[in-house]
Amino acid sequence: MKPYHTVAIVGVGLIGGSIGLALRKRKLARHVVGIGRRASSLMAASRCGAVTRTTRNLSQGVADAQLVVVCTPVDSVASAVLAAANGAPSGALITDAGSTKLSIVEAVDGRLPRGARFVGSHPLAGGEQSGPAAARADLFEGRQVIVTPTAAGKLSDTRAVSAFWKALGARVLTMSPGEHDRVVAVTSHLPHLVAAALAAATPRELLKLTAAGWHDTTRVASGDVRLWVEILRNNRGHVLKALAEFGKLMDSWTAALESGDDQRLEQLLTEGKRNRDAVGN
Repeated sequence: MKPYHTVAIVGVGLIGGSIGLALRKRKLARHVVGIGRRASSLMAASRCGAVTRTTRNLSQGVADAQLVVVCTPVDSVASAVLAAANGAPSGALITDAGSTKLSIVEAVDGRLPRGARFVGSHPLAGGEQSGPAAARADLFEGRQVIVTPTAAGKLSDTRAVSAFWKALGARVLTMSPGEHDRVVAVTSHLPHLVAAALAAATPRELLKLTAAGWHDTTRVASGDVRLWVEILRNNRGHVLKALAEFGKLMDSWTAALESGDDQRLEQLLTEGKRNRDAVGN
């Protein structure tokens, strides 16, 4: 990928800050502009080297950008994309890092100014920590990014967004916004719900007795609560379906335990082990 002169990042938390660090480490942008609402976050992004300058004015921040990456919470992605499209130079490429896609695409569709180019994306990276202080230049190396073009989009724009993520070290998969939401409901949103439920179900007086298994299984439950409320609300339909299927599986576990069916228990455990082993570390 040819380096950009100016990249603007709207929202410089963990994901946005990591994008900035990766761009600068790999010399993929001469200028990286950090845009945000809180002066403290912008200062932290500057201190860690994720950006070359900061501003709280979105229109000013994208004024010279050839690429804009919106990394705000999902409820504000669409409005930020539209504002960036109106403030950036004609022909600027815009993408985002939202955890849901269809609602964003529907809110943006038909409202972009002439010459604006938007292709959604979602890096399957991150963690329970938040803020630019947790950002890492290698966060996307070897990780999957889903790029979600629409039928009305140009193939060249999809390729450009894919090339951007690949330049940060990521692997790229393309699918429709709706298919993305269906898939991540099972692979991302349901696991967070399960982790949070398990953590909440543990009596506080027993927390001192938890060990590696509990800690590993519930790690993501430490994520930003308000952010996850937005994600779950945006993808409610698919998450409800995933929960229903998970409930059926838990009924199978309950039935096997109640009946003392060791063969069925072994089968269920084996299925889980097989899938987990297939992913690796």
